Amino acid sequence: MKQLFTSLLELFYPSSCEGCGGSLVKGEELICTKCRYDIPKTNYNGEEENPVEQIFWGRVRLHSATAYCFYMKTGIVKKLLHSLKYKSKPEIGILLGNFLGTSIHQKPKFESIDYIIPLPLHKKREHQRGYNQSQMLALGINEIIDKKLDNNTLYRSVETKTQTKKKRYERWENVNEIFKLTDEKKFEGKHILLIDDVLTTGATLEAAAHTLGKVKDIKISIAVFAYTKS
Repeated sequence: MKQLFTSLLELFYPSSCEGCGGSLVKGEELICTKCRYDIPKTNYNGEEENPVEQIFWGRVRLHSATAYCFYMKTGIVKKLLHSLKYKSKPEIGILLGNFLGTSIHQKPKFESIDYIIPLPLHKKREHQRGYNQSQMLALGINEIIDKKLDNNTLYRSVETKTQTKKKRYERWENVNEIFKLTDEKKFEGKHILLIDDVLTTGATLEAAAHTLGKVKDIKISIAVFAYTKS
């Protein structure tokens, strides 16, 4: 009866795709098959010296860095991330995290990961939004690669203004020294995977990596869902 009720509900009130708005068919979740295919993937995963890694050259020491797809001013990726951040749809983040996690699963550079760490939001902003979008991505990644998820050791101690319209140096000034650790020893000798939704200049991720980089013998990698190609 439950299955029959669900089928009837989907017949009269079909779920719509978060990318294109079209109706989803049986077996599709949140995003239709065409939109999944149309996501502009970078194919950087496991690639040495890829453009995402190059952003951080000379700024912070990383083991590896990657992005699942490209972010553009219009298109499906912008729609998905906008719904994730501003339309109270955390389930989108988990699904996108699944995509990202699958892309790095069993790749040599990511096999030694000990902890998955979402880039923290300030508690005030997280309360306003209801969740941290990077944490939703991290949950989705964790479902695929099954590593320890840590949401508390790295935290944002200062609430900053939005980075959206700031230039590169202004972005760095805005986030410098905003991250702290509750326990440095926890990550000693560990490989950390730092997660965020979109990479533009990398200023916020750089600031977080600098804080983590003070830990003895730590290894830091970065994975983002989308990368803004200049």
